[in-house]
Amino acid sequence: MMNKKKIIIVATIAGLLGTTAAVEASGFMKKVNGFLRGDIDVTVDGKATSLEPVFINGQAYLPARSEAEALGYELHYNARNKVLEITSKDQPEEGESNLINVSGIIEDVRPTKDGSVQISVLGRGQNNWIVLTVDKETVLTNQEGKSFAAKDLKAGLELTAEYGPIVAMSYPGQSHAVKVVVGSERLVKTDVIQSVEKTSDGWQVKFGDGKETTLVLNSGKETTIRDTERQPIEWSALKAGMKVTTYYGPATTKSIPPISALHFLVVADQSAALSPAQVTEYRELAWKQLSDDQKKHVVTKKDEAEVTIVPASDAALFPQDDKKKAYEDYVAKKGNVVLVTYKTDDDQLLGPLTLGFSSDTKEYFGNRIRR
Repeated sequence: MMNKKKIIIVATIAGLLGTTAAVEASGFMKKVNGFLRGDIDVTVDGKATSLEPVFINGQAYLPARSEAEALGYELHYNARNKVLEITSKDQPEEGESNLINVSGIIEDVRPTKDGSVQISVLGRGQNNWIVLTVDKETVLTNQEGKSFAAKDLKAGLELTAEYGPIVAMSYPGQSHAVKVVVGSERLVKTDVIQSVEKTSDGWQVKFGDGKETTLVLNSGKETTIRDTERQPIEWSALKAGMKVTTYYGPATTKSIPPISALHFLVVADQSAALSPAQVTEYRELAWKQLSDDQKKHVVTKKDEAEVTIVPASDAALFPQDDKKKAYEDYVAKKGNVVLVTYKTDDDQLLGPLTLGFSSDTKEYFGNRIRR
């Protein structure tokens, strides 16, 4: 009989020791940058600690050993196998009680070489985003308890799932699905927003071609909206012209335009919202802002810099002194920022070089902080 609970976290050395995590698996992972925030206090049961969080895409991460000790756990690291073992004291034996629950909707389904299926799940509440592996060991049913075929999993299906207790330390996390219950199927639409309006009942999002509206989606209390990193955002951050993916219905009115209930909305990669000419223009603007010394370290070709557009509140820019007031006002009015990013020969030490511009006036605000 076991009297200790063990949590195994699999991670690369870079993921454990750096503020930049580079993970790539099955197309779901990507490189993310983090910021060490010494100005934020971390307490455990109200008691101060010396922990300093690293923020990656809006979520706080803590050093594994320091966090384990602060919470009363023991940590052992197997350098050869690159495995962290965190052992708690006086915990009940391992079992289903250790599993993690998620309720949400399937965003993507991808088969793997070993015959299993990986599903990207957009979750409700704090469990924002998780990639689950569904295999022959997974109990997969519908809401009536009848067996459901893994080959029939697809984007737009609501589900509840139990997974773990092992979760890969990546973003999003990856784990094995122990049990999946498939629910209702929602309609899926990726399109550019025509307008967003506040109503007496909530918010209304319209889509259409030109002046003609082709679909109206109404939010409810359970509507979930997320940014490109699947982090919660305010409705006021949504603007006309933004590309989004919506999960709605399946019932729609027979009116013209049809009206339906909106369940999930995810902001898509906004680089698609910029025309090729606009991308070229911002690359030129950014290149002119670089100093000769900065250009010596840039390894990205001038016409291959990454160009994206994000809400100013999520841009994490450090504005120049003479731009601070303008940038604060721009964030307050919910403007969008175009980010131009270059890889450099000192990325491992400092991270990439990113410049930010107003999407309205093309005004240069400043750069992201390089750690």
